[in-house]
Amino acid sequence: MRNLKNILVGTALIALTGIAIYFNFYSASNPTMFPYLDPKAVAEGKKIYLAECASCHGVNLEGQANWKIRDAEGYLPAPPHDQTGHTWHHDEALLFKLTKHGIQAIAGADYKSRMPAFKDKLSDEQILRVLAYIKSTWPAEVAREPAN
Repeated sequence: MRNLKNILVGTALIALTGIAIYFNFYSASNPTMFPYLDPKAVAEGKKIYLAECASCHGVNLEGQANWKIRDAEGYLPAPPHDQTGHTWHHDEALLFKLTKHGIQAIAGADYKSRMPAFKDKLSDEQILRVLAYIKSTWPAEVAREPAN
């Protein structure tokens, strides 16, 4: 009986440790939960978006014209972040990393992009709120589905 109790306690401790490690990694190292259903977070994200992102991506998230065609210098115009663009196709962790560290950090230093990294300008919380604002504008069926 004592051995069974020890086994059950040990198993429970291992399970709880695993759960704690998972949630610590998931929330701290890999922020993937945009608070897009939180009206306050979305409102704050919209203010930041309008100040930091709208000059390229558009006040209404519409992006720049011909955003799929590279210009004469080899750069792609800023894509839309509404449902007509490709932003919603990417998972939240990737969107966070692209915003924080810049596209070159993911695609390689030789990838041509005018998109700056925001790690020195915006906090992680501010980035999450901007992305929450963007996600809040997508149709519910798109926003609910995890990207592949």
